[in-house]
Amino acid sequence: MLRRSFAVLTAVVLAATWLTAARAETGGPRIADFMLANGLELVVIPDHRAPVVTHMIWYKVGAADEVPGKSGLAHFLEHLMFKGTAKHPAGEFSTVVARMGGQENAFTTNDYTAYFQRVPSAQLKTVMAFEADRMTGLVLTDAVVLPERQVILEERNQRIGNSPRAQLSVQMDAALYLNSPYHKPVIGWRHEMEHLSRDDAIAFYKRYYGPNNAVVVIGGDVTPEHALALAKETYGKVKRRTDLPPRHWPTEPQPVAARTLTLADARVELPTVQRAYLVPSFATAKQRGESQALDLLAYILGGGNNSRLYQDLVVDRKLAVASGAWYDSASLGMTKLGLYGAPRPGVTLAQLEHGIDAVIARLIDKGVTAEELDRAKTRLIADAVYAQDSQTSMARWYGTALMTGATVNDVEHWPDRIRAVTAEQVQDAARHWLDKRRSVTGYLVKDKSPQAEKRS
Repeated sequence: MLRRSFAVLTAVVLAATWLTAARAETGGPRIADFMLANGLELVVIPDHRAPVVTHMIWYKVGAADEVPGKSGLAHFLEHLMFKGTAKHPAGEFSTVVARMGGQENAFTTNDYTAYFQRVPSAQLKTVMAFEADRMTGLVLTDAVVLPERQVILEERNQRIGNSPRAQLSVQMDAALYLNSPYHKPVIGWRHEMEHLSRDDAIAFYKRYYGPNNAVVVIGGDVTPEHALALAKETYGKVKRRTDLPPRHWPTEPQPVAARTLTLADARVELPTVQRAYLVPSFATAKQRGESQALDLLAYILGGGNNSRLYQDLVVDRKLAVASGAWYDSASLGMTKLGLYGAPRPGVTLAQLEHGIDAVIARLIDKGVTAEELDRAKTRLIADAVYAQDSQTSMARWYGTALMTGATVNDVEHWPDRIRAVTAEQVQDAARHWLDKRRSVTGYLVKDKSPQAEKRS
């Protein structure tokens, strides 16, 4: 199963909004947004270029909702959702989708869990009925739960245990988030995963899975009216949950110290320096345009070969073989703006880090040029449009936005917010948020190598 963190969501959200605006300007179909009587939200994105649909159901629950000591439970339940119901035994749903020639998958993040199918449009009601059934009808026994626990433990080993880069990311998150539930990995801490039980899974399922805690997004060859009728026939019959808990993440304290950590591993082939700054997401930004300014700041700093970091460190000073930056706007809590670089042979990570600091300092001092800003706005939108123009991507973009504090209206007006950002706002964002005290810097080095000895 696919389980992605969707770390860099800005570009895809922009793509969705730009395509929506383009459709509106040309008289094409518009996004429809409905609310069923039981609290389920339905978003329909018509796209009649092919007789297929992407059907996604998003639950407003993720790793951040887990109680202390039960890390990995949201992801564990995602696996268990494929184990069958009283009406449809384990494997039947997947078999039916395969016979249709369709595709299915699922993923879990800190803030949400999603399940999706891509099938012929004539089969939309079938997959909706299956999803509605397992929304509250899941049947779990130790006979299926305990073997699946071994599956997720092995998945953790493959994704984190066998990847020094992933291990570094986990340690950096643990150091960056002092109070937020984002400090633990979505897949969980191994020593806690080993004790997850059937009772844990059932309690979590009964607490969070229900129509009034879900959003269904359908993209493809269907009209809004037909999709709404099918949703009422399937999801509309599921009773709403009456005891959904509120979702309020603990706020982060004001950072007062820069943090640095080193992970040394014999498997490392290319040493790297990474840095993550604690910054606002779209949901937590207090000033209008602040999140969009961070989008543009990250792109200007490290979005491609024309970026500040690449031109200075790779092209001009030849300190690095690679360098870049990213920003994740899609988060219910505070989020990250990240930077990275890989040094050329003979360059230490400390020298490369000093080079990165110098690029940031110049941007804070001098600001960005009008040409840089215009290029960033144009490329950020255009790259996403031409690379991500598909019904599946559209469904994912809208679902992610709705799960992390945005509305359909917010998504549709994203291009206007990007266009409205000024050079002064980008400089202010850099000055305020790229404070090293807000950051964690990680060194990934080969064990017993000269890089490890010379990093400081």
